[in-house]
Amino acid sequence: MMWKSSAAFAMVMLAGQAMAQDVVGIEICTAEKTMERRTSCLQSNVNFLMRTLSKQAQEHQQKIDAANRQIDALKAAVVSLQTKVGKLEAAAAPPAAKPKEPAAKQ
Repeated sequence: MMWKSSAAFAMVMLAGQAMAQDVVGIEICTAEKTMERRTSCLQSNVNFLMRTLSKQAQEHQQKIDAANRQIDALKAAVVSLQTKVGKLEAAAAPPAAKPKEPAAKQ
């Protein structure tokens, strides 16, 4: 059973390496010889990724906020147009038939 999990782990690692891609700003830490330098390199990568994620989250939130403001403005425009259409339809509708008044007696 142990060899199956090891084989699965190895397959995942190989697949991960095959799908890996270069990321601008990420350092290659495998070239470092000492554990302290490798740890420092990895921590630098983590910090870089955290800053990048924070920056992207902020940018996306700003885009979402702008889209929500635009949606609110469009909703207000639709309500205004619906009101105007209602008024125009009421004005264009034929007047309701008025009951005839009895003829005046002479």
